[in-house]
Amino acid sequence: MKHLLALARRIDAFTDRFAVVAKWAILAACAISAVNALVRYTLNYGSNAILEVQWYLFAVCVMFGAAQVLRVNEHVRVDIFYGLYPTRAKVVVDLLGLCFFLLPMTLYIGYMAMPLLIKMIESQEMSGNAGGLIRWPAMLTIPLGMGLVALQGVSEIIKRLGWLMHLHEMDTHYERPLQ
Repeated sequence: MKHLLALARRIDAFTDRFAVVAKWAILAACAISAVNALVRYTLNYGSNAILEVQWYLFAVCVMFGAAQVLRVNEHVRVDIFYGLYPTRAKVVVDLLGLCFFLLPMTLYIGYMAMPLLIKMIESQEMSGNAGGLIRWPAMLTIPLGMGLVALQGVSEIIKRLGWLMHLHEMDTHYERPLQ
């Protein structure tokens, strides 16, 4: 288990790097949006490519940041009874959810995105907008993001198993969202 916990730490460090990319992507998207608005209203000039770069960066932010959200335990839960459970039951529920829902779905979505990504790369599909960009870089974020979430899911499974075996300490605090 010691080796698995070391692997979990390496996965955490790996997904942390992508979280930094996500943070910079959102900053860049905001800056581009501000400059785009300024140029459009002061110089009466607009560009579809600049608009599309903003949503490409947003795709990077969402897809690369999702693993970090899972790692820091800020992901969305369907919370009906979870908040009432004792800590051990919460960890078991998390473990089951990770194994039977998160991993299968992330792997399935990543797998299903690959043929479309390959088709886009081969055809060099372009945006339908005049002056638009090629589409595959945005599509690439889906399998990469799902792969990162799946990797982080493996890390979370290891950490929860370690916690259940009293070999790993983790923050099990859960704060129910405001309703």
